[in-house]
Amino acid sequence: MATRSALINVMSRAADKAARGLRRDFGEVEQLQVSVKGPGNFVSTADHKAEKVLRQELQHGRPDYSFLMEESGAIAGSDTEHRWIVDPLDGTTNFLHGLPHFCISIALERAGEIVAGVVFDPIKDELFWAEKGIGAYLNDRRLRVSSRRQLSNALVATGTPYDAGTADSRRGSKRYLAQLESVMNSVADIRRMGAAALDLAYVAAGRFDAYWEYGLSSWDFAAGMLLVREAGGYVSDPENGGDPLASGNVLAANDHLHSPLQSMLAQAS
Repeated sequence: MATRSALINVMSRAADKAARGLRRDFGEVEQLQVSVKGPGNFVSTADHKAEKVLRQELQHGRPDYSFLMEESGAIAGSDTEHRWIVDPLDGTTNFLHGLPHFCISIALERAGEIVAGVVFDPIKDELFWAEKGIGAYLNDRRLRVSSRRQLSNALVATGTPYDAGTADSRRGSKRYLAQLESVMNSVADIRRMGAAALDLAYVAAGRFDAYWEYGLSSWDFAAGMLLVREAGGYVSDPENGGDPLASGNVLAANDHLHSPLQSMLAQAS
């Protein structure tokens, strides 16, 4: 049985407490008539409530740490070396439509490096957690990325670009569609699940063999990135192999599939 550190316990307790409110709100979403005003506002309220709980709980456990939160932005603490990176509800559109695939994501950054991460799925009660040098776990089970070697056998996850209103974003969308066609023609199948943090957690668990997406914010993938790396996988910018935290572009896979996928994405750009 895996022994969780005091740090992981602080993170998991915060996620569990915030999840209680999300479960209640999700139950109400399922009973609402879908409309732009009602569910849209409701999800925004759920998001803010969860973030407030997470901030309170994390501050209680580590009073001096700084924050980077999706809704509240950057919040300076007296300890500037340590920073929580928090997404209170990753998979908002799924939540809005009553689709039970969303999560809470918490990462800890120490001196610019992600050293701990938690991704909690409140509906499935699955806690993915990792600590640098300790490994990645699902609840108490050690995780390893898949061992598949052939792209033709791989199940690959992705996320589609959201913004298409500018010339640059339209060019980006065309590039992505070319990449999608290339990957689709080379792998067993593609999944687009709508929650980046869970996509990465699933790569760490071997449920997906790989995942790529462009234009993410650090709170979308910081915890998931550590999960994959601690599960024996590789995470990089798909364009240049650099740091995803610097670009917001992510490619995650095992050591057999990362390089061919990176080459395929580059050639299709």
